Amino acid sequence: MKRLYTFLTLPLILQGCDFDDVPNFLPEEGSTDYRQEMRDFVRDIGSYGRGLDSNFIVIAYGGIELVSSSGSTSGSPDTSYINALNGIGQDAVFYGYDGIDQPTSSGRRERLRSYLDMARDNGNVVAMVTDFAISQSKIDDSYALNEDAGYISFAADNSELDNIPEYPDQPFNYNRDDIEDIFEVNNFLVLTNTLNYSTRQELVDDISDTNYDLVVMDLFFKSQEAYTAEQIRQLRFKADGGERLLIATVNIGEAESDRFYWQSHWVSNPPEWLGEATGGGDYRVNYWRQGWQDIIYGNSDSYIYRIENAGFDGAYLLGVDAYEPFEDGE
Repeated sequence: MKRLYTFLTLPLILQGCDFDDVPNFLPEEGSTDYRQEMRDFVRDIGSYGRGLDSNFIVIAYGGIELVSSSGSTSGSPDTSYINALNGIGQDAVFYGYDGIDQPTSSGRRERLRSYLDMARDNGNVVAMVTDFAISQSKIDDSYALNEDAGYISFAADNSELDNIPEYPDQPFNYNRDDIEDIFEVNNFLVLTNTLNYSTRQELVDDISDTNYDLVVMDLFFKSQEAYTAEQIRQLRFKADGGERLLIATVNIGEAESDRFYWQSHWVSNPPEWLGEATGGGDYRVNYWRQGWQDIIYGNSDSYIYRIENAGFDGAYLLGVDAYEPFEDGE
């Protein structure tokens, strides 16, 4: 997975729409309920992770409509799904959907906030927002708006998520506390693209020089190279000596050809769950099938096991919105 953020590179298809007019998703009788399959998948990942470590953290990135049983902002909360989560991540709530440093439209803000608030108000869930801004005034505004809404946030200065922003000098709501629980987190860093770094240690040293309470990063350096136990221990501590949380990303909605599980023969002889290429070495998957789920969780070679065994505190689930192309018939 090269990046998390997609809004800056995609056209705003729904620009100008009244989001309340967007129809709810209701599966036809007898058809696959792709949203429910994803909810079940996420819930099972959480159950497995907490079986390894009762404090294992699960954060679902994107696909926030899943918190509503109907997919509508006016729908009832899906408490079974919400209760499977510790956090829910969303991009560009206040800045960045229409371009970096650009305020997100009021209609979209309110729609995204409705889902985030539904999750937060109906479960023990932290809302984590990544906005995209460059100018100091808009970075400050992003942090202030998110705090006022009750979200923790990160203002990234580019869509690649490949660096530590120079501003502000200290993380927003900086503190010296040891962080043992996600509800103690005041700020976070997302640094998932490692291409700017020559070595693992260079990246580890950069993160170690910061005081973020929580860091979201790839389990591997440049998709393949695992961090050492000593490097994980170093990452656990903020520059001021306080302990922080480490969360590793895992893409549950696409297969990636540069990952440990990839088999070269799949290109010509794919397993039943592997779908078409989506670009950049990524492939669509039938995420509800057992073969794919076995790669993600449930055994000592699975992704979630590797995350917990490496010393991370939890998983940041990418690809949660993978149900969308199936609903659209793509």
